[in-house]
Amino acid sequence: MKFDHSVIFTSIRMLTLVAACVFMPVHADESADVSQLLRNGKLVEALAKADAFLAGKPNDPQMRFLKGVIQRSSGKQAEAIATFTKLTEDYPELPEPYNNLAVLYAGKGEFDKARAALEMAIRTNPSYSTAHENLGDVYARLASQAYNKALQLDGANAAVPPKLALIRELFSPGNKGQRPSVTVAAAASAAAAASVAAAAPKPVAPATAAAPAAQPVAATPPSAPAVKPAAASADSAAEQAAQDAVLAWAKAWSAKDMAGYLGAYSKEFTPPGKQSRAAWEEDRRKRIVGKNSISVKLDNLEVSVSANKAVAKFRQQYRAGALSVSSRKTLQLLKTGDRWQITKESSGS
Repeated sequence: MKFDHSVIFTSIRMLTLVAACVFMPVHADESADVSQLLRNGKLVEALAKADAFLAGKPNDPQMRFLKGVIQRSSGKQAEAIATFTKLTEDYPELPEPYNNLAVLYAGKGEFDKARAALEMAIRTNPSYSTAHENLGDVYARLASQAYNKALQLDGANAAVPPKLALIRELFSPGNKGQRPSVTVAAAASAAAAASVAAAAPKPVAPATAAAPAAQPVAATPPSAPAVKPAAASADSAAEQAAQDAVLAWAKAWSAKDMAGYLGAYSKEFTPPGKQSRAAWEEDRRKRIVGKNSISVKLDNLEVSVSANKAVAKFRQQYRAGALSVSSRKTLQLLKTGDRWQITKESSGS
């Protein structure tokens, strides 16, 4: 029995050109021009402009990421793989290049390499939901290969065909509409330092066409966190208290105040990636204290409260040295006594 790997490939989400930014644009005009050319399908012009920019600033991660997207859209898979691979070497803290590598490997049927790339993305950012979903899709493809091998060795095994049929049904074109859409951050757009969210398109198999560009969302400049004024009601007071806790968490992170930062997490918080609490705290200390400077700003902060639980959603602008990253983030909080503390955090959704 054969299984079309393009079915799995179309379900894996590549970070392509959308209105949100993976890297906060330092060179807004240049990246906006390249992004616009890419959206308009003018790939030769987009690549030429990107190369011209990189000739003077060869280490710029934003333009290098855009170049990788252009190469992939132009059918230059090997060159795109080389571009994203070098990005992972130079900026190992960014999960997005690993994700795009996984999509490129999946398109070639190299699912073991795709799995390894996605595991690196998750290791870099354990709360990166897009990589987790993509990894599930890759595991499904690896499972189909194992089932096919089992049938080759024992064609009378009646237990295997239903399992293969289940995987086919899960990723069939008719089920596309049933899969949840995933919001991801991708390369820079004409919005300069905009803080917006956009839904990433699902890439089509390379044998048919290049991945379509997502429709941009109207951008607005970054601003102070949108904190609702406290009101007399208990609900409004609870929302305000939860918002204050989130802002205090970001402030402690920016100040490298580890006592304040780690104290923002509840005893109920379960570290991602099956880490122990002690190992997670040590990892966070290494990542935070070792930086010369850190800036964490929250845009469009919205908090909803239900009894002693709250959910905070916002766009996080993180800057450490020359690295700037923008991503959507969700925090779940629990009120213990008079304190709101984080029980779960996730990004990319």
